[in-house]
Amino acid sequence: MELIPSFSVDHTAIIPGIFTSRVDRLGDNLLTTYDIRLTRPNREPAIDVAAMHSLEHIIATFLRNDPDWKEEIIYWGPMGCLTGFYLILKGNRAPKEIYGLLLRAFREVNSVESVPGTTKENCGNYLMHNLEMAKWYAARFADYLDENAGNPAIFVYPETQRLITGKGREFFDS
Repeated sequence: MELIPSFSVDHTAIIPGIFTSRVDRLGDNLLTTYDIRLTRPNREPAIDVAAMHSLEHIIATFLRNDPDWKEEIIYWGPMGCLTGFYLILKGNRAPKEIYGLLLRAFREVNSVESVPGTTKENCGNYLMHNLEMAKWYAARFADYLDENAGNPAIFVYPETQRLITGKGREFFDS
């Protein structure tokens, strides 16, 4: 079975940032999946589950209501490893082109007074939210983006190093 693109990234080298994970063609349209990495995999603790859930609700709501971007948004959701999010957009923009949108989204988290969509009718686990922790993670990531705006490494996805044996077998480091 072929290794999927998100598993061919060297998770020992990835840092927080905004990365292009993959670009797919759907008919005449391109869809780009971005890796929005908030923490260093396997070196920092996973993001608190309830905070991650709150960030999902708040930022998805922000993105789908942004007048300049709402028509481009396909999906915003958490990674299973709880180190970041996936964002899927129509088209194919460089990560630097969505930097401003994401910085605004993460800054917006600190201005909300309640997490949208947290009733039994709106959410599959409506009691699992932590707004204060979500605000902490959002501020931490937004500050990081501000401090590293000129650092190209926050936009470049590291690739996994592959060892190929004499018999042609591939081994992956992640």
